[in-house]
Amino acid sequence: MNENILRVLTTIIFLTGIGISVYFRRKADRDSGERVSYKDEGRPMFLILRLGGLLLWLSAFAYLINPAWMDWSRVNAPGWVRWTGVGVGILCDILLYWMFTSIGQGITPTVATRKSHKLVTHGIYKYVRHPLYSIGTAFFLSFALVAANWFFAGMAILAFIMLAIRLPNEEAHLIEKFGDEYREYMKRTGKFLPKIGGTQ
Repeated sequence: MNENILRVLTTIIFLTGIGISVYFRRKADRDSGERVSYKDEGRPMFLILRLGGLLLWLSAFAYLINPAWMDWSRVNAPGWVRWTGVGVGILCDILLYWMFTSIGQGITPTVATRKSHKLVTHGIYKYVRHPLYSIGTAFFLSFALVAANWFFAGMAILAFIMLAIRLPNEEAHLIEKFGDEYREYMKRTGKFLPKIGGTQ
């Protein structure tokens, strides 16, 4: 298996995902004319998520620059597992684009909503209330598969757990803003994956 080909593909997928996120987040700030405060996040959660995220991003860049730097957490994985990671990564980039084009100005980096925020129930949000959590986790898990690296997988899972812990606070803000409209929306949709049957 050619490590260089895998690393080049992973770099393209990774930078595409970052580019999509940065572009749409800046566009949302610019178009809304508003920056969302971090104060509603709570200092402990803010610090845990930001420091954990920084560690995950820096380790991912370390792998892309020189995979040997992350050899301490590498595992043996068959080629098909690593190529599955490439496929999942490409799918995640497509889903990220769909998600950001669906939510538009509503995207924020915290649990708070913008003053002009409208409840989005179309596009991917027709099926899932918090697709960024599941897509972001799948994105880093795909990276873990390609790199055959347990540290990336563990950090992705830990980040998802922390976001899930934060979720009730986020949904409380949405209920406060949208009331029964959001409660009805919760009944129709799943938190992280499309709802199947009558339960979340």
